[in-house]
Amino acid sequence: MPISSRFVVTSTILLLGVGLLTLLGIVGTTIWLGQRAQVYFALVNEARTTRAAAVELRSALQTAESSQRGFLVSGNEIYLAPYDSAKGQAERQLETLRQALAGDRTWEPLIRRLSAVVAEKMREMDDTIALRANLRDAEAMALLRSNRGKALMDEANVFLSGIMRAAEERLSDGIAEQRENAVMLRWVSIVGGLVIILVVAGVAFTVVRYAQEIAQARDEVRLMNATLEDRVARRTADLAQARDRAEVLLAEVNHRVANSLTLVASLVRLQANALTDRAARAALDETQARILAISLVHKRLYSSGDVRYVELNEYLSSLIEHLETSMRAEGRGGIAVRHELEPLQLRTDASVNLGVVVAEWLTNAFKYAYPEGAGEVRVKLSRRHDGRGELVVEDDGVGRKEGGAPKGTGIGTRVVKGIAQTMRAEVHYLPREPGMAAQLIFPLSTD
Repeated sequence: MPISSRFVVTSTILLLGVGLLTLLGIVGTTIWLGQRAQVYFALVNEARTTRAAAVELRSALQTAESSQRGFLVSGNEIYLAPYDSAKGQAERQLETLRQALAGDRTWEPLIRRLSAVVAEKMREMDDTIALRANLRDAEAMALLRSNRGKALMDEANVFLSGIMRAAEERLSDGIAEQRENAVMLRWVSIVGGLVIILVVAGVAFTVVRYAQEIAQARDEVRLMNATLEDRVARRTADLAQARDRAEVLLAEVNHRVANSLTLVASLVRLQANALTDRAARAALDETQARILAISLVHKRLYSSGDVRYVELNEYLSSLIEHLETSMRAEGRGGIAVRHELEPLQLRTDASVNLGVVVAEWLTNAFKYAYPEGAGEVRVKLSRRHDGRGELVVEDDGVGRKEGGAPKGTGIGTRVVKGIAQTMRAEVHYLPREPGMAAQLIFPLSTD
């Protein structure tokens, strides 16, 4: 089963979380055991101090007692040399015991009794030494033989032995617990280390497996891309070949349509030449001009690389030249045509309509602007500041009277009006002094 990136991220986060918790557990256990070790260390030090004080106190009492008895038996004061230092040592060790056991209420009665026993033992020894020093030997020996000092010493030994045993037990317990804590820390470290190793291994295994699957998927994609590139190349070649065939076919269609329209225009011209009625001839001439305008569009299409759009400057320039040549053939050679055409682009159907308008207006200018037969007609094509196109056909002839009846059949005016509605264009006839101008404002959108 393939591993998803989401699974990799989720499992990695979970495993790292387990590893982090394990590490925190190890650190926490180590800190806790370290604190416990400090506590046990303090307890051990206290037990050692207590035991050492008990041992030193007993040793000091024994030293003082030996010094006392040596003096009593021999009467030689040299035996009293260690007596005072032993007494001072005993008092200091007794105070050390009081301080060491002061925090434990169970030891308070024993310490009080021990203090009383030690004090009484010291007095007993002081009394016997004083009697012997005053040569009252019988009284000193009687006090010694009363065994009061021995009983006090035995009682002190009992208390001190109990204190030492308790201290040794505390030492043993502390050492045992320290061993247990060390074993616990060892096992926690081992188990935690194993968990962390397993976590790292799990993360590494997941990442490695995911990387392998990614590499495998990349190789598959690379192989698919290689085959896809071949298929795309073949498909592109097929499409290019089909497009070339379609373009050739379309160009052939446009060529045949243009030839057919040219043939129709020639037939209309022949028919017009055979007529004697001037009105009928004029109507056929206008029809021929319209057919010529349409045929030129198709000629332009099959000779261009894009059949969707027409370059207006090239198309209208050819149309104007054809119309001028045709009019000169009819004997209107005194009229010159000038044109200023910006390089604009328009869709094919709109270009046909525009060509018909130019044919209508230019034919009318040739026929009616200059009755004397000499003058100039100007055709202008430009882009307006609002983004629309503007076609103007103007002359300096006799002009057109406001509200006057149209010259000729009037069909051309209706044709222009209908084309303007189709193109969503505006038609204006502007009087000039002299002459007039016909203006067509049309949208240039190629959508």
